Amino acid sequence: MADSNNILSEEKEGILYLTVNRESKLNALNFATLEEIRNIFNEVADNKDIKSVIITGSGDKAFIAGADISEIAELNELNARKFAENGQEIFSLIENCHKPVIAVVNGFALGGGCELAMACHIRVATANAKFGQPEVNLGIIPGYGGTQRLTFLVGRGKANELMMTGDMIGAEEARELGLVNHVLPTKAEAMTKAEEILKKIMSKAPLAIGMIVDCVNAVYIQEENGYQTEANSFARCVKSGDYKEGTRAFLEKRKPVFKGE
Repeated sequence: MADSNNILSEEKEGILYLTVNRESKLNALNFATLEEIRNIFNEVADNKDIKSVIITGSGDKAFIAGADISEIAELNELNARKFAENGQEIFSLIENCHKPVIAVVNGFALGGGCELAMACHIRVATANAKFGQPEVNLGIIPGYGGTQRLTFLVGRGKANELMMTGDMIGAEEARELGLVNHVLPTKAEAMTKAEEILKKIMSKAPLAIGMIVDCVNAVYIQEENGYQTEANSFARCVKSGDYKEGTRAFLEKRKPVFKGE
C-alpha cells in the first residue's frame, strides 16, 4: 500500500482498513488527503490480497467534518471547477470499485465527509453520527457529487431541504431516509457490523459482486441503459469459472469455492 501522511492503512483477512487521520482537524479533507485516497484506490483495484475496504475517521468526534475550509477559501472561478471535478473523480473510484467498500461513520460526516460516505457502497453509523451538506452556509454547494448522490439516496424533496437549509440529521433519521444501512451504539460495534457484512460478501463470487456494482451504478447514468448493462453483466458472469463452481456446488450440496475468475 502506498505511503500516506493523512491516512492510516492496515490489511487483515482481506479487509483493508483506512482511517482518515487528521483528528485535530476533525479529519477534514484537504487536497493532500484526497490524493492519498486516489492513490490507495488505484492500488486496491489491482491488489489481489485486498478483497474489501472499510473507511472510517480517527477518534470519536468525526468521520470527516468536511473539506479543509482554509483551502476552499483560496478558490477562484478559474480553479473551482477543477476542484469539484477532481473530487468527483476520486469519489467515483470508490463508487465504481469492484470490491465492496463500507463507510463506518463515527461522529460528524459533513460536506465532503458526507459525500465520501455516500460514494461508499454501504454505510454503517454510530449512534452519535451526524450527516449534512452545510455548504450553503459558505455560499457554495456540494461539489464532490453530493447533489446527485444525496438525491438518489433520500429523494428530491428531502435532498433539497437538507442542502438548502444546511441542516444536520442524526444517525437514526439518516437510516430512516435510506442514507444509512445500520446504526450501532458504539464505533467498536459499528466496525464489527461492517466486518460481518464484508465477510459475508467476500464468501460470494467476486466477479458477480463487481458486476452488481456496475449494474447498480448504471441507475445513476442517464445515457446508460441499465437493463442492457444487467444483461451484459449476467452474460459475463455465466462465462466465468465461478458460475460453473457455484452451480456445481449447489447441485452437489456443498459450499462453493470461488476464485474470482
